[in-house]
Amino acid sequence: MDIQGIMNILRHRYPFLMVDRITEYDDTHVIGYKNVTINEPFFQGHFPGDPVMPGVLILESMGQVASVLVAVRLGKEQAGKIAFLGGVDKARFRKPVRPGDRLVTKAELLRLRGLSGKAKVEGYVDDQLVAEGEFLFLVGSTLNRPGGKEEMGQ
Repeated sequence: MDIQGIMNILRHRYPFLMVDRITEYDDTHVIGYKNVTINEPFFQGHFPGDPVMPGVLILESMGQVASVLVAVRLGKEQAGKIAFLGGVDKARFRKPVRPGDRLVTKAELLRLRGLSGKAKVEGYVDDQLVAEGEFLFLVGSTLNRPGGKEEMGQ
């Protein structure tokens, strides 16, 4: 799946679209990647002279790949919706991600009940595990609900 296919599924756009290609997918797993370049806006301040991709953005990139998995699994039921992050369990960062790296994410669906579920994600650079975790998600159209109060999945 190329970037156009990804943008048909995800609502994210530059500078927050953090997946460049999906190389493999079915309704139980997906593999995709982000090419990390020195041109990323966050490298200007994280850290000058020693650029490292922030951990929260590594998680974001992995979460976007996992969102493609959810969309593939739900098919037409997911149209116009997005998988919102509800929580992160067992997150660990093993090695830094730097400019020039390709962050490859492998996501596996652990559970899907209705429009909520859990996915296991692993991030690799050059076949070395750099990050991992389990993402809880809820599929919805928006975080806003009528009346102005925010609630997941409404």
